[in-house]
Amino acid sequence: MNQNEQLLLEKAKKGDVAAFEELTEVYQKKIFNLAYRMTGNYDDASDMAQEALIRIFKSIGNFKEQSSFSTWIYRITTNVCLDELRRKKNKKVFSLDEEIHADDGEIQRQIMSDDPQPDEVVEKEELKRIVNNAINNLQDDQKLVITLRDIQGLSYEEISNVLECPVGTVKSRINRARQALKNILMSKRELLNEHYVKQI
Repeated sequence: MNQNEQLLLEKAKKGDVAAFEELTEVYQKKIFNLAYRMTGNYDDASDMAQEALIRIFKSIGNFKEQSSFSTWIYRITTNVCLDELRRKKNKKVFSLDEEIHADDGEIQRQIMSDDPQPDEVVEKEELKRIVNNAINNLQDDQKLVITLRDIQGLSYEEISNVLECPVGTVKSRINRARQALKNILMSKRELLNEHYVKQI
């Protein structure tokens, strides 16, 4: 942390909102991206990112600077995401194939597809879609470590600090997550370039 950031941190700890906003501005996109990868939904990710920033602001006075500020921010964001995912699992969900009961009979649910139109589909976008769907099918803890390591680019040591567990545990979790991801992608290998799957 450079001298300017340290000064902003000291002001933010005293409740200076402007200093807090300036200090966290560089992290806001990363916070949103982590939330988006964990949820796969823009609106939910926006809500989680906002909640994470609120928690960071409320807790900043307790930041002991024993880890880097970015690691501390990732830890809070991770906790917000996992809390929300656990909460959603306890909520009632419905099947998209389930018919809606109306006064004049049954009607099918109609959901607008996020997929690109046929004339817009290119190989790169299709590959990205398949990989993103595969990541979204991972267990929450696997999705988290894949996101932190392979998408956000954190080191093993940084992830260890975020998750508060040994580096060895981080490495084994990442290996298991990558194997699970590879298994999902291999089941869709007819849609993928064989060379790409071998690189996972």
